[in-house]
Amino acid sequence: MSRRINIEVPLNRVEGDLEVRLEIDEGVVADAWSSGVMYRGFENMLVGRGVLDGLVITPRICGICSTAHLTAAAFALEAIADVKPPCDAVRVRNLSLMAEQAQSDLRHAFLVFAADFANPVHKDSALYAEAVRRYEPLKGETAIEVIQQTKRIIEIIAILGGQWPHSSYMVPGGTTSIPSSADLLQCRHLLQRYRDWYEQRILGCPLERWLSVECAADLDAWLEESPSQRDSDLGFYIRVARDYGLDRIGRGPGYFISFGSLPLPEDTEVRGRQPADRLFPAGFARGVEVSEFSPDQVTEHVAHSWFLDYDGGKHPFDGETRPFATGREGKKYSWSKAPRYGDLPSETGPLAEMLVAGHPLFTDLVRRDGPSVFTRQLARMVRQAELIPAMEQWICEITGSGKFYKSPGEIVCGEGAGLVGAPRGALGHWVKVADGKISQYQIITPTSWNASPRDSEAVRGPWEEALVGTEVKDEENPVEVGHVIRSFDACLVCTVH
Repeated sequence: MSRRINIEVPLNRVEGDLEVRLEIDEGVVADAWSSGVMYRGFENMLVGRGVLDGLVITPRICGICSTAHLTAAAFALEAIADVKPPCDAVRVRNLSLMAEQAQSDLRHAFLVFAADFANPVHKDSALYAEAVRRYEPLKGETAIEVIQQTKRIIEIIAILGGQWPHSSYMVPGGTTSIPSSADLLQCRHLLQRYRDWYEQRILGCPLERWLSVECAADLDAWLEESPSQRDSDLGFYIRVARDYGLDRIGRGPGYFISFGSLPLPEDTEVRGRQPADRLFPAGFARGVEVSEFSPDQVTEHVAHSWFLDYDGGKHPFDGETRPFATGREGKKYSWSKAPRYGDLPSETGPLAEMLVAGHPLFTDLVRRDGPSVFTRQLARMVRQAELIPAMEQWICEITGSGKFYKSPGEIVCGEGAGLVGAPRGALGHWVKVADGKISQYQIITPTSWNASPRDSEAVRGPWEEALVGTEVKDEENPVEVGHVIRSFDACLVCTVH
């Protein structure tokens, strides 16, 4: 016998309002509907404003990934002006975005996601008591340390950009701030302390040892290699996630998208895993088969969203944001639009970045077992192992005599897109300018991809699909639903921008 239930608890635990409606059939999710239940209107708010206003307004969309929005806004205007910022400006921008990602990834992993490991539904597990000791909200040993340490890494943004969140130091053509030698020395000191803690507490080994893990067999060998690795927070995560069955739930549609992230300055020694102009390349993956990314394939649908209808999907340059909800729309159920790539619902985030980059460990795990809550969250926890060495190199490469700005001239008309990799995945700003004013502004955020409702063909969004097949043991405490949705790192204020 099937029945429908509504879940209104704070599933996202970050920002914004999320409601999930489930159809449960004999204790298993048979269907799911994800609703963003708040409208904010940033896209329409920007129309008619000055060209540079997006640099100040869009970082206010989110208090967690404001640097990512600032970066996308700057990229879009640089595309219109056809200007390329100097290499040291690129390094400063990258360092800020990477510090924001490091903070966001670990706070989500241990304050938002891992809190469910201490849920009483898991009390019969032999690992439950240790999970409570580590992750109990406001009391857990790891939770407290994560707050302390991530607070320090985010100081890098304040040093380079003047403040965090909602910095405004990026402009078309570069940055408005020039770091002194003392600033760079302080950034290096903060990063070294953070790396030492990350290696000791999270990995239980040097970065170099972790980076040598390249397949599922290597992962198992790493886990049993030493007590420090087995008892680290990463080691405990692997053990407890498998014990709770997180490697068997949350598969999703199996399509992955990355806009690419962290452009490589021309004279840098930093290299990504793939030959590309970014540390993390852009691409689209069907399972583990990666193809080239084409911006023209991005569309947004509104057939099941509270906006005035249009046929099929529209590219963001042609997008419409015309809110309309009377309560009598029937099939419409979310303020989120439904982004699609080549008409396919596509997951974004750290796992997508790893697959598109050809990371051998995650390629092997997904090829062998498919995507899951376990693999998705593992990618988020270790992404900064890829970031920290590049951050160290870029701090060293910045010179006091470097250039940080190239004038873009007056931006009067044109259109441009700013595509970046935000902490939660693919973020895009599509901007049109006419007569020195913004005439069109469309934004697709990472959680818009992951939390999207059905599209014009009634195809479920990524985490709607990931919920299907999930066993719910207790409808009054549906922690399994929380595991799935939180593995995507939901941020609804970005989604309903």
